[in-house]
Formats: sequence, C-alpha cells, structure tokens
Amino acid sequence: MGGPHVAATHHESDRTDSDRPESDGSESDRPAPRRPRAARGLGDRIFRLQLTATGVVVLAMMAAVGLFLLLRAAQALRATGFSFLTTAEWQPDVHHFGIAAVLTGTVLIAAVAVALSVPLAVGTALFISDVAPRPLRRTLVTMVDLMAAVPSVVYGLWGLFFLQQHVIGLSRWLSDWFGWIPLFTVDGTQPGEPLASESVYTASTFVAGIVVALMVAPIQCSVMREVFTQAPAGEREGAYALGATRWGMIRSVVLPYGKGGIIGGTMLGLGRALGETIAVYLIISPVFVIQPHILQTGSNSVSSLIALHYGDASTFGMSALMAAGLALFLLTLAVNFTASSVVARSRSGAQSEA
Repeated sequence: MGGPHVAATHHESDRTDSDRPESDGSESDRPAPRRPRAARGLGDRIFRLQLTATGVVVLAMMAAVGLFLLLRAAQALRATGFSFLTTAEWQPDVHHFGIAAVLTGTVLIAAVAVALSVPLAVGTALFISDVAPRPLRRTLVTMVDLMAAVPSVVYGLWGLFFLQQHVIGLSRWLSDWFGWIPLFTVDGTQPGEPLASESVYTASTFVAGIVVALMVAPIQCSVMREVFTQAPAGEREGAYALGATRWGMIRSVVLPYGKGGIIGGTMLGLGRALGETIAVYLIISPVFVIQPHILQTGSNSVSSLIALHYGDASTFGMSALMAAGLALFLLTLAVNFTASSVVARSRSGAQSEA
C-alpha cells in the first residue's frame, strides 16, 4: 500500500535534486551579510541630537547671512541687473557700478596666494611630520600655530613697509624674462630697461598675494600636518622594508594617504584668501579697471572695496556694497562646496601605493 506513491515521491525528489543548478560559489549566491546593530543608549541619542542641532544651526546662520545680504542688496541689484557683473567702474551715486574689476582682482590675489602657499605648506608639513627630529617637532608645531594667530594688520604693515621694497627686484626680473606672458606684462616698461621707475611694481597684485600667502600658509600647514601624521605606521615600515628611501616612502605612502588633507587645506586657505581685507587694503592701490597684470601697480578686491567705501557710502551706495558682499559670499560658498565634493571623492587613506 502506498508503494507507487512513495516511489513516485522519491523519484520526484531525485529529479528535483539532480535538476537543481549547482552553486558556483559566486558572490551572487551568497546570502547578504547582516549588519550588526547595537542598541543606542540615551547618551548616544543625546549626542546624535546635539550634532544634528549643531548642523541645522550652522545652516540656518548661513542662510540668515545670505538672506540679510540679499535683502540689503535688492535695491542696487534692481537698478543694475546683470550689468552688475560686467561693469568695472564703481560710481553708485550715478547708478553706474559693478564688480567686474574688483572680482577679477579678488580672484587673482587669491590665486597668487594659493600658488605660493601650497608648496610652502606641504613642504613644511612633511618636514614636521616625517623629517624633523622628535624633540624639534613640538617647537615647530607651536611656531606654525602662533603664525596662524598673528593679526592680519601686522602682516599688512610688514608687507607695506618691508616686503614691498625688497620684492621689487623679483618683480622686475619676472617682468624682464617672462613679460611675453600676459600675466607678467608691465605696461610702460621694456625688458632689461635699467631706468624703469620702481613705482610701477609697487602696490601690485603680486605683493598682496605674497602677504596673503604667508597668512594662509600656517592654516594650510596645520591641516596637512594632522593628516600626514595619521598615515599608517605599518605602511611606512613596509615601504622601508622594501628598500624605499625616505622620499620614496613619502611619495608612495604619505602623499597618497594625505591627498584629502592637501585638497582640504588648500581650499580652506583659498576661502580665507578670497575674503582677506586689512592686509590687502593696506598694500594695494585701488583701481576700478580690469587689471590682469599681477606685477603692475594697481589692483582691487571686494573686501577692500567694502572697507574703503563703507564709511562715506550713501543709502544706495550701502546697498551696492551689500551687493558686492553678497557676490563674495556666494563665491566663497561655491569654493567651499567644491572643496567638500572633491575631498569626499579622495578620502585620506583611500589609496596607497605601498
């Protein structure tokens, strides 16, 4: 009884087992790993709530600053429209003004500053983290941090009364040998002309960029140094064990690991260079024409424009200054968001050649 039924059942089971495809051991056949979830305690929930609240407050403050500038600048923006971005002159009382010249000067000064400060900051950070003797490192770290705390007016006065006179020779040399590049051209001079007036090289974008570079380099160095010192010791020792020199270890381990720190420190310095006011205001000779020659006297920036005209501005002129401040605020935000996206794609320690 039940024999045929039992046999059929066994036959069906055998056929099913034989027809079932065998697993090839690929990842698609493996069950998805379960992520362990620990129960959050009261302290963890409070800490998470505090972080969330802090982030919301920071975003709200940024939005409030932007909204304030927009409301105060609305009158001037309605009067000029899109020409606010293309006009170089600054005559708000006759409704003829724009930020084309000052925005160009701001970008050029910041570009010169970053071009000079990044190699200095990277070299100093690498020397402190990987070359300097241990007893000397703490002293160097303290000195770099103290340089970051020096007021900007001190840098500005130093650049005005000391650096400017000693950099004229370098500016003349760059103009003589690289004057065929539009960036280094100086109007009214000829290459190798010994009687050229030194006044054409003073109060230039180049001088202001050097001063700002020395201001932002300590901040960049601090960020980069912190990242370089966190490079894994095992990878450092592995590079040495494979016969690498100190520079080979730095090139194959430290620099790839610290890529995100280099980018982050550079963008942090760029953000400060774009908004630097007092040092630039003391050095430059304000002009309201687009000045692409960094060695030639005459430059301008948005922050120095606001500092120069804030005290004697009319109601409409104050609205125009607020519009210039709004443009600088948006430019700084764009730089910071770009930096965040770049750093997120090149996390420190994500790649290493060791």
